[in-house]
Amino acid sequence: MAKGLLIASFDFSNAHADEFHDWYDLEHLPERQALPGFGACERWIGDAEPAYAVATYDLDNIDVLRGDAYKAIAYDNLSVWSKRVTGMCARLLRFEGTQINPADAAAPKGAGGLLLNAMNVAPEAEDDFNAWYDEEHLPALAEVPGTLAARRYRSGAEGEGVRRYVAIYHLESPDVTRSEAWKTAVDTPWSARIRPHFRDHLRILTGRYIRGA
Repeated sequence: MAKGLLIASFDFSNAHADEFHDWYDLEHLPERQALPGFGACERWIGDAEPAYAVATYDLDNIDVLRGDAYKAIAYDNLSVWSKRVTGMCARLLRFEGTQINPADAAAPKGAGGLLLNAMNVAPEAEDDFNAWYDEEHLPALAEVPGTLAARRYRSGAEGEGVRRYVAIYHLESPDVTRSEAWKTAVDTPWSARIRPHFRDHLRILTGRYIRGA
């Protein structure tokens, strides 16, 4: 079975920053790290928006989020502290998806940055969109110096506010996305043809969260 991914992203500018980080570091992340089926659990902070927080959780498969162990600490069973802190934050994205390219790659070690791209695509362009991502876009960005991993996911969820596609790129640093090699990889005729069909596009460039930094 293909691997899965859980992403949670918040704008915590209306929360108390110290409490937000304490909650994540002392309760929320450790709870999930202890669960069977969870792999790398990583935190990231916005490169241009320092009140944007992203957490990424590698999963053995998406069914981990349907298991009793996760249900015991999530959904209706969130802790009082979780409800208090998240109630002060604006949710930017919650995504649960299955890894579609490459199907079994895990998060690399040592990344100093992460680029997140989440979106929907116009139905009439979906086949071309998927071919572009798998045949040109993801492979090209994976080859850019400083890119440590490039992975792509699809969600089976539906409804208002849901983004079906996510791509994440582990980077040596956020500056990789500002390199000439990166710009060359993303500026192609196929890319120009596909971009007008993006819907609900969310791009967040981040650096690795370091407690106390």
